[in-house]
Amino acid sequence: MLEDERLVWRLKRGDKEALRRIYEKYKNRLLTLAVSLVHDPGAAEDVLHDVFVSFAGGVGQLQLRGSLHKYLTASVVNRVRDRYRRNKHRSVELECVAEPASNSSVPEQSAMLNEESHRLTAALGELPLLQREVIVLRLNAGMKFTDIAEMQGVSLSTAQGRYRYGLDKLRMVLRGGPKR
Repeated sequence: MLEDERLVWRLKRGDKEALRRIYEKYKNRLLTLAVSLVHDPGAAEDVLHDVFVSFAGGVGQLQLRGSLHKYLTASVVNRVRDRYRRNKHRSVELECVAEPASNSSVPEQSAMLNEESHRLTAALGELPLLQREVIVLRLNAGMKFTDIAEMQGVSLSTAQGRYRYGLDKLRMVLRGGPKR
């Protein structure tokens, strides 16, 4: 956190290397988050780049109330929400999702892992955005429910409920049960 404060301080004084360092430090986590939410690697990269362009452009007015990581995570989530609002009528094409690389040297294991990963990704895509968002923020970004609730502008119990209902729906979809 102290490093982030120093980087933001340097960035506000025009140090472009500080922006590069912030980007390098957070890009992988934020890209993983964006891919988990939009299910399209290309769109996720667009979201990430939009967030950093906006961040760099508004750094003069930036006043962090928490950690830089939390701020950038919230920016990604908000950018994804904006994207869904604009494209409400279009459905997400899950076939665009890149298959995660497997570390397995056994082809059968690799194929099974890729198939399970694809099923999970497809099941996540069937959840309502706010439930998917809570699950991804909790599991991928490691955020606390209090932070997620604050980000979504809801109570703690609502955020926890979205998580619980989302996991229940995931289980149902993965078991081949009825989709609600």
